[in-house]
Amino acid sequence: MICADELGPVIPRTFPPAPAWSPDGHRIKAELDYSRGPEKTWVYGGLRPADGQALTMTASSRNSVFYQQFLQLIEDANPDGEIWIVTDNLSSHNSLSTRTWLEDHPRIHHAFIPVGACWLNLQEGWWRIFRKAALAGRSFANPDDIAQATTLATDQLNSRAGPWIWGRTPPPTRSLRRRYVYLL
Repeated sequence: MICADELGPVIPRTFPPAPAWSPDGHRIKAELDYSRGPEKTWVYGGLRPADGQALTMTASSRNSVFYQQFLQLIEDANPDGEIWIVTDNLSSHNSLSTRTWLEDHPRIHHAFIPVGACWLNLQEGWWRIFRKAALAGRSFANPDDIAQATTLATDQLNSRAGPWIWGRTPPPTRSLRRRYVYLL
């Protein structure tokens, strides 16, 4: 079983220098530098809950072609047995070209989670850890920097991976506090 999802768009952006003070005591404001340009990058990810190993791929778009490339990576990484992909029902996951591609790869099966229940996909929890490791507090000059950070973070997270279990661990048993009675 593989939990799969997309993260993004991750937009390459460098931050302007911090605001400073002019010699006469006025604050210099930095210009707002933000745009949603064409260089968006999507990160495709798949988590194998049995051992916690993840597989990621960056792409310039979120469409059926890149999703099929990602499925091929999953199939290559898991050479034995059937593969069940737990994912949402995004149009690229259920498009005609993807269904045609799946007919040629009979080992791969989809299990779509219900609409509005993204918390059922363990990949969402892994994205949270991935964002901290790869994206938090960083600025990227181009999509290649995002791909490099993605590969590095995935390798680091895989080196210390363990099995994933859906749900919370049971809380520890609480010992009752002793009650003291003071007599005067």
